[in-house]
Amino acid sequence: MAAGSPTVISTAADRRGPGGLRDADGPDAIVTGEAVALAVRPAGFLWRALSGFIDLACSVGVLILLLTIMAALGSHLDDAAQAALAIVSVVLAFLAYPIIWEVASHGRSAGRFAAGTRIVRDDGGAAGIRHAFVRALAGVVEIYLTLGGLAVIVALLNGRSKRIGDLLAGTYAQHERVPRLTPSFLAVPPHLAGWAQLADVAALPDSLARRVSAFLAQQQHLSPAARAGLGAELAAEVAPFVHPLPAADPVTLLWAVSAVRRLREARALDAEARRLAALTPTLARRPNAFPDR
Repeated sequence: MAAGSPTVISTAADRRGPGGLRDADGPDAIVTGEAVALAVRPAGFLWRALSGFIDLACSVGVLILLLTIMAALGSHLDDAAQAALAIVSVVLAFLAYPIIWEVASHGRSAGRFAAGTRIVRDDGGAAGIRHAFVRALAGVVEIYLTLGGLAVIVALLNGRSKRIGDLLAGTYAQHERVPRLTPSFLAVPPHLAGWAQLADVAALPDSLARRVSAFLAQQQHLSPAARAGLGAELAAEVAPFVHPLPAADPVTLLWAVSAVRRLREARALDAEARRLAALTPTLARRPNAFPDR
């Protein structure tokens, strides 16, 4: 998820369904101003360590480049001037360089590009120059002076793998690279075709429907006992929102309800698209006698 403008971050307890199928209302969900819950994924410790190692290597490379250039240009200077240039090189490589890159790329860096992460504010918004400056300044102590030991300890003790710079700046690393979605085509079981014509599934909550879809997508990876147990628990939650209730086993019930819901939503979207297409000529037409300029 790119850094947008969500305004409230949920701090409620983790809401998980059967088998750990989490909906978008968990502790890492951000609620936008339109009351839409967005499920976000804080970057794990290993991803942060990987990106930090790459960024450290880049800073060291910048330092070596700057020292080489300044040594070539300042060979005629005295020792004090060369020491001053060396200090300037260190400040540029380990403080200015991370700030400039992070601000210019809106929370990214070379390491975060490789790890698929981005630094965002705690409320989900884009981090600014103030956040980048605080993080870079704290990084001098927790990363460079302690060889990363302090940052590792703090990140391991934090639920979002924050280091001290993130705690001071009010930021965290958000994982943006998600697996490619594989399209799934659900069809109503043939023996429930008649029931599907009359079934009412409109009252099914969106969060429960997402958990059902997640279960159906993952069921082939579950053992038969786990599949039957999770299916029975989800079917018990779905049953009060389905009328009439078909005579089917739990997994078939979930499959049929999800298929009916998806088909009806697809038809509604198609109908809306057709209405908009029919209105487009009228909306794009100029009023009578309006000059064509």
